[in-house]
Amino acid sequence: MCELFIGSEGDKWVSRTKSLRIDGVATSIRMENFFWAILSEIAARDHMTTNQLITKLYLEAMDADHDLGNFTSFLRVCAGRYLSLIADDEIARDDQTELSSVDAPALLKREAERDQRRSKHMNNESINLRYSDNSSDQTAKALN
Repeated sequence: MCELFIGSEGDKWVSRTKSLRIDGVATSIRMENFFWAILSEIAARDHMTTNQLITKLYLEAMDADHDLGNFTSFLRVCAGRYLSLIADDEIARDDQTELSSVDAPALLKREAERDQRRSKHMNNESINLRYSDNSSDQTAKALN
């Protein structure tokens, strides 16, 4: 399993800093190249530059009263969610449909339902692992 991750091109986790202006304020953002590439892909789908996308995300998040104490983390989560939506067949990666045309409320509802199912499944798996660990301990004690 680990080879799948450690065997990838090392440049993906190298950090790079980009300077940009958000609402007239100069700032810089430092992220790994992997995340910059995904954000560029998202921007291209809606015919924007990466800087335009970042500015749009910032302004819309502020309008929605989100706490953006760690804006870089927010951007990483945006990139991860984009890939998750692709993995869940909500959007196609090779399709150049603008993301602004996606039915966001319906998609968010399906995503929330999937997250609930996954969370329930993970909780059940955790319980099964704990039960399995306890059973192993009891078996070991019985054998001694």
